[in-house]
Amino acid sequence: MTETTGSTATPESGNPANETAAAEDKALSRRERKRANKAAGGEKSGKRAKKGVFARMGLFYRQIIAELRKVVWPSRNDLIQYTSVVVTFVVVIMGLVYGLDTGFGKLSFWIFG
Repeated sequence: MTETTGSTATPESGNPANETAAAEDKALSRRERKRANKAAGGEKSGKRAKKGVFARMGLFYRQIIAELRKVVWPSRNDLIQYTSVVVTFVVVIMGLVYGLDTGFGKLSFWIFG
């Protein structure tokens, strides 16, 4: 009768005390594996071992090339279209800024003489 509403101690899930003991055993076995790994010759081994400078640089450049192969490059027509849109937009914004600048300049000369 010590169970409260929402308790995790159900027959399906087992006794929470046993689960705590199992978690401690799991942590203990993790520690034991770590000690055995240290005794075997190092903190890291296998894929996680630190590689040399040139091996890491080679891996880095291989990964760059692999990523660049995944890029969807635009066709020549798409590139021309995108460039013309950008240039047109820049010219329109330059005209807008020029017009506002000229208008505010004339307005300030009219107000302040």
